[in-house]
Formats: sequence, C-alpha cells, structure tokens
Amino acid sequence: MHRREKNQGTTEGSRIYVILVEELMRILQVVSSWKGGTVRVAFDVARVLSRRGHKVTLCTTNLRSENRDLNEGGIGRVLDFYSLCPMVTKKMKVYITPQLFSLARKIRSFDIVHLHGYRTFQNVVMYYYAKKYGIPYVLQACGSLPRMMAMRRLKWIYDMFFGYRLLRDASKVIALSQGEAEQYRSMGVQEDKIEAIPNGINLLEYSKLPPKGSFKKKFSIDNNEKIILFLGRIHRIKGVDILVKAFASIERKLENVKLVIVGPDDGHLHEVRTLAERLRIGDKVAFVGPLFGVNKLEVYVDADFLVVPSLYEIFGIVILEAYACGKPVIASSVMGPKELVLDGKTGILVNPREINELTDAIELLLYDESRTKNMGMKAKQFVAENFDIEKVVNKIEKLYKETL
Repeated sequence: MHRREKNQGTTEGSRIYVILVEELMRILQVVSSWKGGTVRVAFDVARVLSRRGHKVTLCTTNLRSENRDLNEGGIGRVLDFYSLCPMVTKKMKVYITPQLFSLARKIRSFDIVHLHGYRTFQNVVMYYYAKKYGIPYVLQACGSLPRMMAMRRLKWIYDMFFGYRLLRDASKVIALSQGEAEQYRSMGVQEDKIEAIPNGINLLEYSKLPPKGSFKKKFSIDNNEKIILFLGRIHRIKGVDILVKAFASIERKLENVKLVIVGPDDGHLHEVRTLAERLRIGDKVAFVGPLFGVNKLEVYVDADFLVVPSLYEIFGIVILEAYACGKPVIASSVMGPKELVLDGKTGILVNPREINELTDAIELLLYDESRTKNMGMKAKQFVAENFDIEKVVNKIEKLYKETL
C-alpha cells in the first residue's frame, strides 16, 4: 500500500498542520467479458475507488459488442486483452486471453485482486499467480455458482479441478444476496469468509432524466399507449416467453398498451418473436435491441413499469435502474428480486412461471395509475437509501482493508 499526505488548517496568528494519512491500495479488478451487468458494476466500482486515490487496474477482453457505452474515464488503467477464437469462445462463454499471463506475472505489484465471475479462464490464471506469490484475492461469483442450463458436465469438471480450490483459498467471497450466500455455503465456503454486499448504481447518472415522450417519439409509439418494459438479455432463463404469454391475454382487453423488449439476443430471440407472432400480438410487441446511455434512460422514463419474469436471477441490476427512474417493478420471487422488490411497496412479487399471477399483477398496475405512481416514488427513495454506488464501495473498500 502507499500513503497520501495532506497539510491543511489554519488558526489566527499561527498555522496548524494537520497530517491526513490515508492507506491507499493498488487494486486489480478482473472481469472475463463485457457481457451483462457484471462489467458495468465493476467499472462503477473501479471509478469510485480511483477517485478516492487508490491505484486501480481493470482488465477484461477486447470484445466490446455489449456495454459499448462504457468508457474508461475516471479509472486508473483499463486493459483489454485479445480473446482467441471470439466466435467460438463467445458461444461457450469462455474467453481465452493468453496476454493475461504478462499481467499475472506482475501480480506482486498489486495489494489485492478482485475476481468477478467464477468459472473463467481469467480466474484460473490469476489464482495460480496469486497463490504462488501470496497475494490475497476476493471472489465475487455474480450468480455463476450453480451448475445449471448448458454445459453442466464441463462446469462440474471445472469445479473439481479449479473451482473448489478457487473458493477455498479466497480471502473473502462477496455474495450479492442471501440466496447467493447460501450457494457459497453449499460449495463448502466457510461462513467467516462470506460477505454480503449488493451491487450498486451511480445515482448521479439518474439525477437529470430525459424528457418524457422521447423514446415513444423515436420508435413511433403513440403518446396514449402504456408501456410494459422488459430489459435484459433475451435468454431462456429470463422468462421473456412467460411475459409474452401474459401480455397476450392483457392485450385482448386493453387497446392502448405495448410490450417493449429491450436487450441483446442470447439465444432466445427467434423463439420469442415466433411466439408473439403465433399469439397474433406481433404488432403490439416491440423488439428494439440493446439500448445504452441516454437511450436506455428514455425507455425507463416512458415505461409505466418494468417486469423481471426471470426463472433465476441472483440480483437484478435493472431493478435498481428502474427504481432510480421512479418506476415500480413486477418480478419473480427468486433470489435477488425477492430481496430487492418490497412486495406491495416498490413493486409486486409473483411466483415464477405463474402466468396468471403475472397477468393479474400487470393488470393491477395498468389500471391503478395512482398505485403505480406511489410505488415508483417509494422505489426511488429505496434505491437512494440502500444502493448508491458510493455506499456500496464503502463496504468493498472496508473488505479490502480487512483482507490485507
């Protein structure tokens, strides 16, 4: 660690020197890819830490097709390592970056390493060198612990050869929710190593929202139409098909309502589009692709509420984003959303896969505008009090210092 000293303070006739000594750290943040909310949170954390004087290096791959609105401003150093066979590795979600070895060999120039994600090539490399040179590391699995969906056998093999050791030798592990804390325990992580620290968002980005109607104008949506919003990866686990089915029954009762689906295709887009056409609601469902920066803020502003119908969700950063824009959230009562959505206050919780429950919740917020607006106000207050990125980084910074 290095120190920063400041002299300040005066009195009448004499000068008093107040020495402020801050223990500053050299921090390495490692993210396997630019995909999803993980890298966005890592960037926000890195910026705050850099602003506080810590020397932060953030390394990831050079595949910036997603989250391309992220910029490197305010971070000490960002390293994009070249990924081998990007078409193959992107499909398998394993990003091989041989150049990482050059950084890993210099790991002794850092005080602490923060690994984002779990089953990654980057973690294997960093684990080897951190262990070799005795550099402490913190692991934040970001919801990737369970062996579910595709490649379960390969995940098991990874755990047997690398994963369990990676978890065992971590100085600390960060759980985004109580559900993830339980996952760590089931993987054999000792209780005293588990720290519950949620994700946060930079509320300054939401302090000045775009004018209402901007999104509707861009996408030729009538001002009188209500917008039900889904925002996230279009993946089977996100439950977008369940939302489309629920919307189909609602659309038959209401004329001025539209379902807007925002996000990149993650293998499920064609199936969802086909479903919408088969249910004869294709003209009432707008697939607009991923949105970034002010464009994303515009859709939040024009939406009446956000729906998160996930079958599995360890946290749900989009919930915080919607809250920051004053919008309530309807979400499946799984893992993170169950802890983020205060049922009946900041939104409504429904059982996953229960189309009728989801339909009823959507209709309630569509019909009762006063309730929807009140929930949105409570949601905005809730996120400000609990999930501002500065407050979250306070906990991470404290964790780092306790680890050293």
